[in-house]
Amino acid sequence: MNFLEKIKKEIAREINKALNGKFVKALDFVYPPNKDMGDLSLPCFSLANKLGKNPIKVAGELVAKVSVGGIISGIKVIGPYANFSINKTKLAQGIIGEINKEKDGYGRNKSGKDEKVLIEYSNANTHKEYHVGHLRNICYGDAVSRILSANGYKSIPVSYINDFGIHTAKTLWAYLEFYKNKELPANKGRFLGEVYARSTKEIEKNKTAKQMIEGIMKKIESRKGKEYELWKETRGWSIKQFDNIYRELGVKFTRIFYESELMEIGRKMVDKLIKKGILELSQGAVIANFEKYDLGVLVVLRSDGTATYPVADIPLAIEKQKKFKAGKSIYVVDTRQILYFKQLFKILELLGHKEKLIHLGYDFVKLPSGMMSSRIGNVITYEDLREKLFEQARKETEKRRQDWSGKKIDAVASAIMNGAIKFEMVKVGANQEITFDIKKALSFQGFTAAYLQYTYARVNSIIKKAGEKENIKINFKGLDMKEEHELILKLAKYPEAVRQAGEKYDPAQIAKYLFELAQALNDYYHKVPVLKAEQEVRDMRLALIKSVNQVIRNGLDLLGIQTLDEM
Repeated sequence: MNFLEKIKKEIAREINKALNGKFVKALDFVYPPNKDMGDLSLPCFSLANKLGKNPIKVAGELVAKVSVGGIISGIKVIGPYANFSINKTKLAQGIIGEINKEKDGYGRNKSGKDEKVLIEYSNANTHKEYHVGHLRNICYGDAVSRILSANGYKSIPVSYINDFGIHTAKTLWAYLEFYKNKELPANKGRFLGEVYARSTKEIEKNKTAKQMIEGIMKKIESRKGKEYELWKETRGWSIKQFDNIYRELGVKFTRIFYESELMEIGRKMVDKLIKKGILELSQGAVIANFEKYDLGVLVVLRSDGTATYPVADIPLAIEKQKKFKAGKSIYVVDTRQILYFKQLFKILELLGHKEKLIHLGYDFVKLPSGMMSSRIGNVITYEDLREKLFEQARKETEKRRQDWSGKKIDAVASAIMNGAIKFEMVKVGANQEITFDIKKALSFQGFTAAYLQYTYARVNSIIKKAGEKENIKINFKGLDMKEEHELILKLAKYPEAVRQAGEKYDPAQIAKYLFELAQALNDYYHKVPVLKAEQEVRDMRLALIKSVNQVIRNGLDLLGIQTLDEM
């Protein structure tokens, strides 16, 4: 139990005494909209219902009967709300002491009780571009995985790569047509994305292309011949590219599954599912008719025998559960697949799967110029974005730090670049569209990773300038300014932000919290002296800003973002 929860529990005990134990066991405190109203607010509606009284009257009774003292420094009525003020010294001592003790563990909890949770994300396609839209998936999935771990779950991140679809044949066709005898670049995975983009344009011009591509796909599926050997070789190029991207972004998977490993297993399962009555034949195709569940019809095998997503997804779900035995299985896939996952989950339910299945959808990423499309080749690939962000971040860092070595400038620019990518992808709710603007993403002002990283570096430089002192006894009684109290109360709310982000699978709550904390810290630093204050107050204020930096680091770590000691 964190310190703020202990405070709420203590206030609840005082309320219980005042009402002779007649209130409901759990009290839901909220935070007043205006700081002058108090620190914690108790809506008295449920209490009034329990006691058979008017909520305004109940709030009045609490003010009259609850003793001021100890952790409660004040209480007042505002309509049907009883608002409590917390003793500033006790709050400061408790919160800063807790952060100093817990350090990197501050904000984490054990609510998940070590339950295993599978989270599947970064389901990219080999032989295609790895673009900005894929980045939202991987950054969102990685942040949710980290947040679940912080909430006491045993998070198991896995990835599923689509390496066996018709898109692979399209890329191989274009490669054989236009690039077969050309010298290959160093980044062959990126090169395949360019080949795929060209294939989508050339197919429209070539009347025999469709037939040739179908032939290549059959050769790949037969797992024999030169086309299959070329598929294996080029597949390796894409996988190497993905591995490099994961390493650069600091993303790790417990296991990576591939469609090519599951397709034959899935085809054999189709017959069993027909016999069980889950699937049925319809005009030469195999379907799941879920109209009685208001889920429409899902085509599993087309009339020409080609497979759709569930042929691999069904055995994948079975294999994941068999291997990991998780209580929950989460799929991070964009919102276009909402209906499909409802249909897939129904099939798994009818097969007897007991784990909780969750689809986390997210909206599109677009450029300031508009929507992207692989088909018309107007995407920004990961490498394009990385190069542009790194170049700009390096330029800004070099301008500010001409005394640094090139190696140090590159390291800092790389951290700023990665921070910008990740933060932009998670700072808004998953149901909101993102417009990725490079200039805004790298700004040191506003709702950006660079602003948070700069705030951390700035505070770190103040702490460094002050010098390390061991075993200092801090007098928190001097910490009674309004701005300091608000900053400490904000620090106290961090564990709640972590818990709520975990309950809602919403990294944006962490991003928003960190931005508000950094704003509060910068406002505070501009209003009060730290290093120039008298020794006792100086030590206290240093302890405070040190605690803020610890929480910024903890929060950014949940988003997979590196802090920087210098910028």
